[in-house]
Amino acid sequence: MNYPVVILKAGKEKSLLQRHLWVFSGAIHSKPDGLQEGDIVQVQSVIGHFLGIGQFYPGSIMVRMLTFEPKSIDHNFWKQKILSAYQLRKQLGFVDNPVTNAYRLIHAEGDSIPGLIADVYANNIVLQIQLKGIVPYIQDIADILCECYPKIESIYVQYAFDERKNGYVYGPKKQDKVIIQENENCFYVDWANGQKTGFFIDQRENRAWISQYCKDKTVLNAFSYNGGFSVYALRAGAKEVHSVDSAKKAIAECDENIKLNFGNTSSHKGIVADCFDYLKSIDNLYDIIILDPPAFAKHIHSLKNASTGYKQINLQAMRRIRKGGILATFSCSQVIDKDLFRKIIFGAAVDANRKIQILHQCTQPADHPINIYHPESEYLKGLILYVE
Repeated sequence: MNYPVVILKAGKEKSLLQRHLWVFSGAIHSKPDGLQEGDIVQVQSVIGHFLGIGQFYPGSIMVRMLTFEPKSIDHNFWKQKILSAYQLRKQLGFVDNPVTNAYRLIHAEGDSIPGLIADVYANNIVLQIQLKGIVPYIQDIADILCECYPKIESIYVQYAFDERKNGYVYGPKKQDKVIIQENENCFYVDWANGQKTGFFIDQRENRAWISQYCKDKTVLNAFSYNGGFSVYALRAGAKEVHSVDSAKKAIAECDENIKLNFGNTSSHKGIVADCFDYLKSIDNLYDIIILDPPAFAKHIHSLKNASTGYKQINLQAMRRIRKGGILATFSCSQVIDKDLFRKIIFGAAVDANRKIQILHQCTQPADHPINIYHPESEYLKGLILYVE
């Protein structure tokens, strides 16, 4: 193990001693010249104490830690990491589950592997490479996944920084689209053309939770994408469900999923519209409103505008939902933590001037684990509200 050494300023080693996975540029005392993006580096305190091994990246987060032990970053290292993630999902009951065959196997910092997402869809795995430093290890990762999953049919790789490179690293390219099962429901997943890795697995438990309130109700699924909440609502006996999204393609996929589960039904309507505009145009129409928007804030610099966006969309919903309605509202913006999100919803409730109670506080499921040393891995938060 002979990696270039990055030295931290005095007093800046505390976060690494507490196993946080990011080293910010302002914490660095010195680094070797010529470091390239993704290079493996050893991190030391200013007095020479070993702190861990990570990858160098130019920018505000300059080192992303891989281990706090003196290890070589080789095939055995990745095997240990991936097997640890696999054993956790097996213990949680996701592996070979006859009811639900889509789950997250590797959750980046949540599994102490910055830059790598792995989602399982039936006998297929989609890797999302978020950082260039993961690229040299893709074949190692694929080989290890094949050992874990003897029945695997394909491994597809998405490059967040260059979509032109997307493609298969294992298995013949037979199809980019499969049907997965989630509880009683089936969904098409298109990893080559869909959002993220093809489906929002992280809302699995929240879909089930909200569906408990949907029987005989009129439901609006805003920012519906391919209709996960809509399918659950109809399965639970909703009287009518409207799915609204600004993307025509998303509504087409939503309609496909409705037909896959229920055939041709008049209980569902897909609507292509801006969700902000749509909410302003309706009043006293829905018993249940679900707001699951894309991340309004992906960076701290957009926090103010994002907070305003979340407040306004929730304010419109609170003003227009029927008396005694249920509002389920979510944020997947990492830079908006659950305390700030709750304050935003509080502000909307005050302006709406309606009595509102919290029934449930929602988060991401167990296959998206939160690293207790890295709170940034907790990104999904939500509230299920009763609006009197």
